Amino acid sequence: MSEGTGPAPVLRFAPSPNGHLHLGHAYSALLNARIAERWGGRLLLRIEDIDLGRTRPEFVAGILADLDWLGLRFPSPVRRQSEHFSDYAAARDAMAAGGLIYPCFCSRGQIAAEVAARAARGEAVPRDPDGAPLYPGTCRHVSAADATARREQGAPHTWRLDMAAALQRLAEPLVIRRFSPDDGVLETVSADPARWGDAVVARRDVPTSYHLSVVCDDAVQGITHVVRGQDLEAATDLHALLQRLLRLPAPAYHHHPLIRTEDGEKLAKSKGSESLADLRARGITAEHVRARLGF
Repeated sequence: MSEGTGPAPVLRFAPSPNGHLHLGHAYSALLNARIAERWGGRLLLRIEDIDLGRTRPEFVAGILADLDWLGLRFPSPVRRQSEHFSDYAAARDAMAAGGLIYPCFCSRGQIAAEVAARAARGEAVPRDPDGAPLYPGTCRHVSAADATARREQGAPHTWRLDMAAALQRLAEPLVIRRFSPDDGVLETVSADPARWGDAVVARRDVPTSYHLSVVCDDAVQGITHVVRGQDLEAATDLHALLQRLLRLPAPAYHHHPLIRTEDGEKLAKSKGSESLADLRARGITAEHVRARLGF
């Protein structure tokens, strides 16, 4: 799609309420808003709160306050992932029925021990794009009868994508559409989801994962263009695969540079990066923040 042609785009800003927004979030939200305005499109807000253990009402309230302070307005109602677990469970069950995923009963400790044992034997330990060791496939060949019995007994488990089986289902090469935020010009690049191995698509505590819920939500909300940070660029390969397997429409993507500290480290909630609320408390204005970020 080129700027000014085709149907009006639909974008989304989708923060997780497990901390306070910082300048990196502000940049992403403002860039989404600029593109939507430039192309006469819509920008939706989505609260990605599947992590029930870390989600806090005050963080949700803080997100809304920060975005309002920045001058951003969104249509109502705002989609909250925690209200749509049944949608994700249906997608999970469809993949299970198709033999595309399998239950994994391994704990993190068991996986770490297996990976360490393989490394000690001198075997290669492949890693995913985030640097984590790929799942060694311990439960991939557990029989269906055994897996069902263990689940019926209440054994904790995740659901993992059978990557080999998934790739065999592809009738044509998997690609990703990328677009320029300046003129909307599209390019197509090859996707390589295999580098994620048998990724988790549903967690122990909820019937989904970030990857599964995101592709389901983008389809339900009619998202045509996804604008997010470069730290999620590699995950798009996995998202493209899930979209193909679930027969969902695939948006076009742009992954913008991250806002970093003077030392070159990316801003992160987990690192205690200064929040927008902190800036506001110091008397920094929204206009100053927008100008600092190039808006």
